[in-house]
Amino acid sequence: MSDINLEVHNAFEVIQNGGIILYPTDTVWGLGCDATNAAAVAKIYAIKKRTDNLGMICLMNGEKMMYNVFKEIPEVAWQIIDISENPTTLILDNPRNVAANLIAADKSLGIRLVKEPFCFKLMERMKKPLVSATANVYGQPAPIAFKDIDPELKKAVDYVVNLNQEKIAGKPSTIIKLTADSQVKVLRK
Repeated sequence: MSDINLEVHNAFEVIQNGGIILYPTDTVWGLGCDATNAAAVAKIYAIKKRTDNLGMICLMNGEKMMYNVFKEIPEVAWQIIDISENPTTLILDNPRNVAANLIAADKSLGIRLVKEPFCFKLMERMKKPLVSATANVYGQPAPIAFKDIDPELKKAVDYVVNLNQEKIAGKPSTIIKLTADSQVKVLRK
């Protein structure tokens, strides 16, 4: 079993049992869990010392997963996905089939399609979206490398993925809010 396959297996076992992982994404290191498990989502809010009215981002690995969570996806969302050169998080309205405490107070959910091999393979195995919350305490800067992650946060998770720990992280994704009537608002470049 290759390193990535072993790490996918280990992370899947933890997530399947309601656990929290610390893992590399296509942007920065993240805290993750099964996006349909409300108890696991609550654990991430507790680790981050953050209230649940803001919601969190879900990673998805394809169109099928997106349509499982959103009945309607504005055409502009697909256009943004097609032209984006960097990781882009879209905030869409009226998600379903995810934990209620993952959804923001305005009934929206941030999602990002990823091709990063570890995340993609893990979601393939899970057949569900993966929560992705920056690996920091709320209000603190995002760590740019694994070594910069707070040791207490590393202890608070159930599994730390042993991949790309020496790599400098990318920057957080661009965030774009889309409404059902196709209004577009850039929240973070």
